[in-house]
Amino acid sequence: SGVAWNESQHCRLLLPEQLQLCRRHLELMPSIARAARRTQQLCQQSFADMRWNCSSIQSAPSFGPELLTGTREAAFVHALAAAAVAQGIARSCASGELPLCSCGPGPSEPPAPGSRWGGCGDNLSHGLQLGAAFTGGAARAGTGGAPGLRAVNRHNGAVGRAVLSDSLDTRCKCHGVSGSCSVKTCWKGLPDLSEIASDLKSRYLAALKVTHRLVGPRKQLIPKEGDARPVTEMDLVYLINSPDYCTPNPQLGSLGTQDRPCNRSSVGSGSCDLLCCGRGYNTYTEEVQERCHCRYRWCCSVVCRRCRRRLQRHVCK
Repeated sequence: SGVAWNESQHCRLLLPEQLQLCRRHLELMPSIARAARRTQQLCQQSFADMRWNCSSIQSAPSFGPELLTGTREAAFVHALAAAAVAQGIARSCASGELPLCSCGPGPSEPPAPGSRWGGCGDNLSHGLQLGAAFTGGAARAGTGGAPGLRAVNRHNGAVGRAVLSDSLDTRCKCHGVSGSCSVKTCWKGLPDLSEIASDLKSRYLAALKVTHRLVGPRKQLIPKEGDARPVTEMDLVYLINSPDYCTPNPQLGSLGTQDRPCNRSSVGSGSCDLLCCGRGYNTYTEEVQERCHCRYRWCCSVVCRRCRRRLQRHVCK
């Protein structure tokens, strides 16, 4: 995203399903590239302490098997990417980066007492429209003739955008003598994408296994288990069970957890018991240097000593 996009040099590197959109909207591509990098970062942060740690997303768009076969992990990645692209475009409109859009439309409801609508809100509607067009191409990529997988990818992308839409809230800035806040200027803005990732991870943990079959005149996604609750527009869905990710299995996209750092004192997802899959762990001691005994020196600096400290590390066998 740090260079000007060139139709012949850069667009051809994308998926075929995204090529035409890239050529028509070159000005969007820096925003989309930033969204892709942010998706990678947040996916790895969100799953850093779990058996599947999203490391395979670094090879995008050449995804591993676990992100191409309709797993729960693929559901999270498709949803987060869809939200990231829509948010990136919405904010780029508001910041003036894009020539064909600007601030979002003013809210239709009256402002709260003592406030007024103003500022430059994120252009969510433009972000949702163009984001859906771009990530829809990614959702179809690599699915071949599998309509069920295409339907699942489309659904999960829509969930990501719906979560983003629900997150749009009112932001205000105070005006008045000596900060009295006698008047507030307010606008509609989107939160940091990390909040969206946190919401989507909760939905990942509660995702529904579905099947794609004929219901009445058309095919729909319905729960695989007969007694499961109906699929809603806010549910992440998946087609096949994920591997346990404990041992390496390239065919399933599992890298295994050997040599992964773990927390011996935890009982959560990053604990040695869960992360090491019952194989146990090795402990080693590491010596680190850090600043210590810091004091303020007039004027105006902080002076510290360097101290050595021994730390215990634990890694899965």
